[in-house]
Amino acid sequence: MGRNTRKRRTPPAAKAIAAAAALALGGGGLLWANFHASAHEPDQRAWGGNQTKAATAQVATVSCPDVGQRLTNVPDAARQGVARELATLDRQIAEAYARLAATRDAQAKDPGFVRNAIVGPLGEKRAATIDRIRIGIQRAGGSFDNTLAQLAPCTTRAANQTNAGGGQQNGDGQQNGGQQQDNGGRQGGGIGGQAGNGPVAADFVDITKVAPNVQGKPRRTANASTGTFTTRCGVNANKNHNTDNVIVAPGVTNGAHHLHDYVGNQKVDAFANNQTLLQGGTSCRNGGDLSSYYWPVVRVQDGTRDFDQNADGGGKEGNVGRILTPVQAEIKYVGSPAAKVVAMPRFLRIITGDAKTTTNGLANANAHWSCTGFENKVQLTERYPICPQGSKVVRSFAFQSCWDGRNTDSANHRTHVAFADPASGACPNGFKAIPQLTMRLVYAVPPPVIRNGQVKNAYAVDGFPEQLHKPATDHDDFISVTRNGLANQIANCLNRGQNCA
Repeated sequence: MGRNTRKRRTPPAAKAIAAAAALALGGGGLLWANFHASAHEPDQRAWGGNQTKAATAQVATVSCPDVGQRLTNVPDAARQGVARELATLDRQIAEAYARLAATRDAQAKDPGFVRNAIVGPLGEKRAATIDRIRIGIQRAGGSFDNTLAQLAPCTTRAANQTNAGGGQQNGDGQQNGGQQQDNGGRQGGGIGGQAGNGPVAADFVDITKVAPNVQGKPRRTANASTGTFTTRCGVNANKNHNTDNVIVAPGVTNGAHHLHDYVGNQKVDAFANNQTLLQGGTSCRNGGDLSSYYWPVVRVQDGTRDFDQNADGGGKEGNVGRILTPVQAEIKYVGSPAAKVVAMPRFLRIITGDAKTTTNGLANANAHWSCTGFENKVQLTERYPICPQGSKVVRSFAFQSCWDGRNTDSANHRTHVAFADPASGACPNGFKAIPQLTMRLVYAVPPPVIRNGQVKNAYAVDGFPEQLHKPATDHDDFISVTRNGLANQIANCLNRGQNCA
């Protein structure tokens, strides 16, 4: 994504996964259906109904190219309309996924059913939607890359043509345990979980068997901003949830297709805007912090069902199990090792990570999974950790810390911010250092157990149904909304080297 793309070494297995998986959703995605087991019902035949399915079925996959990531120059006047059309592409994918899952018998009887009844019509719908995007951009005076029309068609893949879910690695490129299976179904086809779309045994690793992979931080310069500012906003104990995403899909109900936890601003949904955010109230102790901090929920797939089992974004889209509330949620702003920071502009929007890495690849992945007691040694991107007794699961996020100095958002929600150079800590040319938002979420998770290549009591992050609940799809969203001079207070605290709260 240009300057904002985090530079990271891509391990060979990850490259294979990216090649085998489809191009992105968000306009694109990887779809599959279990032909011989219900896609949304737990398997009750073993372990009391809390294991991943023993999948012996064939799997159909549909690969649709990404559209949203390619739209980087959308005129401001057209952005809301374009965002709604991109959400339509996501909805079309979700509908096709549901149709795949509901037509197992027809697919088994007719080899051409998926192509004629699902993939062909899907491509036609996508073509019409992309054309509406073109019209909207051109009406607003922008230019449209006509090659994007070529992204409409989708293709099919059989189970043995994708290894999504098998053979993943940790962040330092070392293969770490896990049970890679053949494409008979358990891992290679991506089948698993009590909803039939993951996670699978290969998505987990015993953290005590992973080699240390945490690298040192950049050396501080004389101009470093060394302070910290902690804001205490709770753990979403009041269960403020929805499946919207006002950044990516404003005005679209269920635009995320998965459930979010919200802390901070309490009035965030698809229809929120800058003015309503200022009136939203906050769960933060500092009343000047009206920012919205939100992330996908984590669920334990132990056979239980939560309130949204039959709802869009929940059980209807493969997000099932018991929702876990974090036992800790630490939100902290930190300085730059290379420069003083400028205050965040009001209404700055940042998305870190990529909810669609199963199909997009790992270029924008920024997931960090670990266990208490191991955080300074091991951080995982492509595996969920199995923690030892007495240790808890930790998700952490380190947001982009460089800003272009002009825009509070961008067409693809990425190019207005950037990561600092990992070696020097310096921002790219043309970008300014801002307080870096960091978040640390701690969960009391019953440790999963892997037996015979299957996982019992799996846990996973919510996601788009075709993303297979992979740990690399973890992501976090932020809208900066402050008052009473708080943004300047945060910047001044960091620049003075103080530890504030």
